[in-house]
Amino acid sequence: MKKEEIYERLNEVFRDVFDDESIEVNERTTSADIEDWDSLEHINLIVAVENEFGIKFNMKEVTTMKNVGEMVEIIRSRIS
Repeated sequence: MKKEEIYERLNEVFRDVFDDESIEVNERTTSADIEDWDSLEHINLIVAVENEFGIKFNMKEVTTMKNVGEMVEIIRSRIS
């Protein structure tokens, strides 16, 4: 799957989780960029991303991801 396809799907997940149709994520997007992205919403987001792509993040990945770009790389490594 191409990065562009992953970003398209992630945009939909982020919009659903945060109930904001204006969200447009990119490789540098972090929790500081999205108003409602707190620790509780982070858990909801991780679960939604896992469901969307049929993968499971391990605890180390969840706690060390610094931005959406890192999330995309993990997703690509799992679905390739």
